[in-house]
Amino acid sequence: MKLIRRVSEVGGLTLISRILGFTRDILMARFLGAGMASDAFFIAFKLPNFFRRLFAEGAFSAGFIPVFSKLLGKSITAESEAKAKAFAANVLAWFLPILAIFLILMEVAMVPVMLGLSGGFEGNTVKFNLLVELGWYTFPYLSLISLVALYGGMLNAYGRFAAAAFVPVLLNIFMISALILAPDNDITAARYLAIAVSLSGGAQFLWLYIAARRAGIRLKLPKPHISDDFKKFIKMVGPAAIGAGITQINLLIDTILAARFLPEGSVSWLFFADRLNQLPIGIIGVAVGTVLLPTISRSLADNDHTSAINQQNLAFQFSMLITLPAAVAFVSIAEPLITTLFERGNFDAVATKASSAALVAYACGLPAYIIGKILIPGYFARGNTKTPVKIAAIALLVNTSLNIAFIGPFGHVGLAAATAIAAWVNILLLYLGLRRDNNFYFEKTSLINSAKYMAFAILMGVGLYYLSGVFNVYFEEGEITRTFALITLILFGVVFYFAGLLLTRTVTVGDMRKLLSKER
Repeated sequence: MKLIRRVSEVGGLTLISRILGFTRDILMARFLGAGMASDAFFIAFKLPNFFRRLFAEGAFSAGFIPVFSKLLGKSITAESEAKAKAFAANVLAWFLPILAIFLILMEVAMVPVMLGLSGGFEGNTVKFNLLVELGWYTFPYLSLISLVALYGGMLNAYGRFAAAAFVPVLLNIFMISALILAPDNDITAARYLAIAVSLSGGAQFLWLYIAARRAGIRLKLPKPHISDDFKKFIKMVGPAAIGAGITQINLLIDTILAARFLPEGSVSWLFFADRLNQLPIGIIGVAVGTVLLPTISRSLADNDHTSAINQQNLAFQFSMLITLPAAVAFVSIAEPLITTLFERGNFDAVATKASSAALVAYACGLPAYIIGKILIPGYFARGNTKTPVKIAAIALLVNTSLNIAFIGPFGHVGLAAATAIAAWVNILLLYLGLRRDNNFYFEKTSLINSAKYMAFAILMGVGLYYLSGVFNVYFEEGEITRTFALITLILFGVVFYFAGLLLTRTVTVGDMRKLLSKER
């Protein structure tokens, strides 16, 4: 099986995107800081991202990929390929007019929509007008990235993961270019960024359209019609949209509460902390989820339930090997990380401390976010989208209740902590649901090895914490000194963690070769 090799391929390309993403974030921290312009941009950018994750990468992928993959089959034939392409063309025929109408409606209604998100920033007219303007610029990105999701889903079902995995790189290239070209003014830089977001959507769609044609995927638009396969797709999309919507509402609630009830800059503090936390989620979690859904779907099409469960366990073990030390490191050296990466220009020491505290809280839920990417395909691949909806609703209730309880005493850190706790509740319920129906169980080897990974990660974290104290004086120096100090900390953590695993034979060199082998 080539699961881990494919995850590594997607994760490697995502790593390139994340490196560029951090370059972008460093420039954003420098030119936007954590104030009016940054708060307005992050909320404007969150709006199309909300719908992107809700429909394009959430509900749409959950409904489209399993149906398309099953039609394509584990052994692709001319007949199965024709059926799959006919289904995709019909979906696209429905998709295009719906996206156009939705885009027009949102552009017209941008003022009331942004008023609902921000509360008008307590009468700050200048800031609110900027938010509305940026929203007009960013929202076309949704229509374009939705088409990207369709073409990316088809390529993934064919086992061609690289093209879609490269797509986020284009977004970061456009945004970095905008920041470099923008005048040295935070408001103008925010405008350039918002325009770059939508332009990148066009480039992303063109990239995947060309990749699809090279793979022999050419769709001829029919007159939209309701076929049996389309009915299956719609039946899955509805509950999946609700489930994904609940998850995204959790994030929107954080933003709304921070914008309305917390000091200026709170939205930005949460954003920069979440950006760091998203690094392993993007590299490991998204890669695992991207590969698992079509892979499991095709296994289940052949009634091979054992293979599906084994693939999920393999993905879990591989993910925890990387995720657990990352989470511990974020908790142990949060402030050195934020200081080195973001503290410059308009991003000051106050913003560093505030973002570091949020990062610690977010990191406590990091393994749960990754595990979710492994468990949810177990539902979607079987056509079960209702159970994740119910579970997500419970998680929303937990998150909202904790937000209300925590925001007073803990401010923006309380919002991050509530998100992390709700993520663990979500994972527990997802696992119990799969286990009850005998659709998944953690193999003994996976649990034992993950416990060992955790033990070595904690030991590494203790070492990082004390070493960062020794290096504290270097983080008060210039950028070059801080960078070398941070690199030294990271290298210490990596060497300590993996040396411990290898010396105790928890992981062997042979195991690593086996995980990455093309023959596996």
